[in-house]
Amino acid sequence: VRLQESGPGLVKPSQTLSLTCSVSGDYLTTSFRYWSWIRQPPGKGLEWMGAISGTGATYFNPSLESRTSISRDTSNNQFTLQLRSVAPEDTAVYYCAGPYGLSRYDYWGQGTQVTVSS
Repeated sequence: VRLQESGPGLVKPSQTLSLTCSVSGDYLTTSFRYWSWIRQPPGKGLEWMGAISGTGATYFNPSLESRTSISRDTSNNQFTLQLRSVAPEDTAVYYCAGPYGLSRYDYWGQGTQVTVSS
């Protein structure tokens, strides 16, 4: 399984960040699979943001839930993160990963740097 993140590298404060993860193959609807978004701000550890399951159910980090949406396009084997009202503190490398649990990541994308700046 290969994952690849895509999206803008620079977002202005207060805007919405949108990132897409492309998955190699028809895995997004497989039962008991969870596809996550994880980020790592500079100098800090990994932070799990949320996930979408094979049934389409979504799960979120409570600290980000009010600003976060995750959706999927099963016809194109993609899932998408939207983070609203971004601030400079949202600057990070963003990863997509999965799929065997909310905290078990056997497969990772290479990561994409997102900078929030005016």
